[in-house]
Amino acid sequence: MHTSPEPTLIIVPAWNEERNVGNTVREIARAHPEYDIAVVDDGSTDATAAVARAAGATVLSLPYNLGVGGAMRTGFTYAQRRGYRRAIQVDADGQHNPTDIERVLAGLKSADISIGARFDGVGDYDVRGPRRWAMRFLASVLSRVAKTRLTDVTSGFRAAGPRAIAQYVRYYPAEYFGDTLDSLVAACHAGLSVTQVPVAMRPRAHGNPSQGTVGSIVYLARAVFALMLAVMRRPDHRASVDPESVA
Repeated sequence: MHTSPEPTLIIVPAWNEERNVGNTVREIARAHPEYDIAVVDDGSTDATAAVARAAGATVLSLPYNLGVGGAMRTGFTYAQRRGYRRAIQVDADGQHNPTDIERVLAGLKSADISIGARFDGVGDYDVRGPRRWAMRFLASVLSRVAKTRLTDVTSGFRAAGPRAIAQYVRYYPAEYFGDTLDSLVAACHAGLSVTQVPVAMRPRAHGNPSQGTVGSIVYLARAVFALMLAVMRRPDHRASVDPESVA
């Protein structure tokens, strides 16, 4: 049930996040009771779905793990079918601060896609070494594609307006980095506009980050390769978003 003037869905992709997802959902609900929350249980083998449902979220369960891209496309499809005009991704691990949700959504007043950027003068989040080099390189390339300054193109804390929701339902790749890089490149090729707003990142509540030193080097190589494939792919003008279809 939509309880805000502009129907908004908060999409929380979650895979084996039973220790985090309940607190995340409750914190979001306290900060924004006017918005609806949908947790996409991405084939979890633990109690993620039950914990999220007990916390008050709508749960969309996938039969097996598709990755963040597959989970988010499910969430966007649900948003479109239920008539939501805005949707925003918030990770289940507690790193995205619910108090910043309104800030990221506000970026949709001037663009189709709003990214919560970790490297834009707010907070003390920092990465070093190959991972940092990769992020800077990716941001420089995507800034040219989007024709605007971007500093954090791998951030999952991002919001979509009606045109972006329609685009993401049409094309939102599930492969590695597809949910951040390829989806953004495709959206730009389809004529959508992008902006970013500064946000502060919090430490993960439970569990360990997936990247170590070796992982960061692999991250660099895979990220650059994924971006090059996305940029070289010829735009499919038939997939461009028709403004009339989402008016």
